[in-house]
Amino acid sequence: MQVVIFKLKDEQFAVETSGVQTISEAMTITKVPNSPKYVKGLINLRGSVLSMLDLNLLLEIGENSSQQQSTIILKLEEELVGVSVDEVDEVLDVDEDIIENIENENRKSYEKGVINFKDRIVTFIDIDKLITAV
Repeated sequence: MQVVIFKLKDEQFAVETSGVQTISEAMTITKVPNSPKYVKGLINLRGSVLSMLDLNLLLEIGENSSQQQSTIILKLEEELVGVSVDEVDEVLDVDEDIIENIENENRKSYEKGVINFKDRIVTFIDIDKLITAV
């Protein structure tokens, strides 16, 4: 399975590439008055207007004071949405046997598990469950 690994604050997360439409540099966001807090605004992707979601808020890791450098465009069912991340680290092929389940009461429904690399642990998330939960 292929995953995109990205960074938010000091944490690393992974999503399956099957849900990723494209990755680009940070995009200009147009704010939308009275929108939910998790909606940062709207972006223009090659003539299409997409919602830009606040992944920091959705993942409950707090606001980021630094400028986010990358935008990941995700395909959710028939809709495209954007999320801004601090940095896209890499795209990797991952063996499913290194993905470990999280077995505790604090586990969130969108967490598929953790990917246990030798030098780091990356939280593997189900982006569909995360976005549809809001």
